Amino acid sequence: MIERTLLLILSMLFVITLLTMLSRKLKISYPIFLVIAGLLISVIPGVPRIRISPELVFLIFLPPILFSAAWNIPWADFRRLRRSISMLGFGLVFFTSTLIAYLSHSLIPGFTLALGFVLGGIISPPDAVAATAILKDQKIPHKVLSLLEGESLINDASSLVVFRFALLAVITGTFRIWDASKDFFLLAGVGIFIGLAIGGIIYLIHRYFPTTTEIDAALTLLAPFVMYLVAEEFHFSGVLSVVAGGLFLSYHAHDTLTYESRINMAGLWGTLSFLLNGFIFIIIGLQMPYIVNNFTENTVKEALVYGLIISIAVIIIRILWVYAVTTLRKVFRRWRHKEASLPTNKEMFLISWCGMRGVVSLAMAFSIPFYIKEGVEFPYRNLILFITFTVIIVTLVFQGLLISPLVRLLKIEDTEHEKKRKLEDDLLSIRLAEVSLVYIDANFKDDLSRNEPFRVVRNRYQRMIDTAKRKTSNRGQGHVELEDEFMPRYREMMMELIDVRRKELVSLRINSEFDEELIKEKEFELDLEEARLRNKES
Repeated sequence: MIERTLLLILSMLFVITLLTMLSRKLKISYPIFLVIAGLLISVIPGVPRIRISPELVFLIFLPPILFSAAWNIPWADFRRLRRSISMLGFGLVFFTSTLIAYLSHSLIPGFTLALGFVLGGIISPPDAVAATAILKDQKIPHKVLSLLEGESLINDASSLVVFRFALLAVITGTFRIWDASKDFFLLAGVGIFIGLAIGGIIYLIHRYFPTTTEIDAALTLLAPFVMYLVAEEFHFSGVLSVVAGGLFLSYHAHDTLTYESRINMAGLWGTLSFLLNGFIFIIIGLQMPYIVNNFTENTVKEALVYGLIISIAVIIIRILWVYAVTTLRKVFRRWRHKEASLPTNKEMFLISWCGMRGVVSLAMAFSIPFYIKEGVEFPYRNLILFITFTVIIVTLVFQGLLISPLVRLLKIEDTEHEKKRKLEDDLLSIRLAEVSLVYIDANFKDDLSRNEPFRVVRNRYQRMIDTAKRKTSNRGQGHVELEDEFMPRYREMMMELIDVRRKELVSLRINSEFDEELIKEKEFELDLEEARLRNKES
């Protein structure tokens, strides 16, 4: 049995890899392509029936996916966009849940308001991966992508809270909005505290214990599961625990991880995220036979009508919310005489269109119990499951396929951000080259007068400064290789210069003088440079 399960998983991972390569060939975003492939594979006779296990999604898939997203998003972007992120991640989720609750209550005969909130909580959160995976190859404004990434970090937490309280209302027959509100803030606040506390412990281990690259990788892999499980064990938000801990550890990665660990971590998390995300999207498509075959509440035709109506409503609700909230914020900003760094009309439409639902919604639907109590079935369980599946397919495939044409049609460009990044790249190159020159002149005077390679390096940094000041590309990254008696001293200088530049980047990060994502790119370049030097030394 174990061998068959393992063989099935490995076969799926292999198929996912091949399908992803095919999607790149066809220029279709892999989440959409994998969902469609899953749907087609599910109707092939003899294909094993695979049902999503909610425990598998919430315990195995969700923590590392959220942690990876939190690790990669710059903290400065998350902090700067915190109001917009909160309005989408919390406000829009509660707004969508409420409207869907009343719509489904009036649309479906016998569907209570409590069941409507169950359905609303399930389908309110956009997927944490789909939008960014589809948009990453598009030249869209940086703030739009950061906003969508930030939203995906917290909307699962708010939707799970709505779902759990609505589920409790159906089972017990009672619901108090004041108690639910207090419990939400308690769940969120303590969940964040737990994530930061565990992140702090891991930070101290990385910082003060003799870890290796392998141990660093293991600790980072274990971190999201520990954060999630500890928070959930005490009935607090595991999602926000993982997000808070991931943001904390990512921000301090520069002083807790070695260059080897950071390089290793980039490849490790990239591969892990690819496999987990691919597995999730193809699994969504494979659920169709199970959902259709177990449907008994209404006919499939009636359920499909309900699902399509609610899918359209979900899309319209997001568009209305994004436009209304952004317009109000612009008005308030003008009244307060502040410069509004808010999305343009084109950017608002793109943000409002990127509301694809995914596996978390399906996992919540599957986690609905079969019975309220002994002998009493949970009402409309199969219908809720079918509607959820319909909303996921409509939003993920229909909306997802239209994103690329919309970006081209609207001609959404980020020229302002690109110009700013190019200017900051020049300024940052100048700053790092200048501190390197000062250090060389202060510590390697004798070597500069006696040995040509030292002068070559100094001249290279001087050329970098001159080139950057002329607003041209930095091309001089060469390295002189001479096997001679002064090479150990030469490598020592190069290593010390890397350390000098790292310390300068840390100072710039603390003072928020440059774009944090750009600083991370420079840190990674220094990691690669150090790896090359150490490899030659060994």
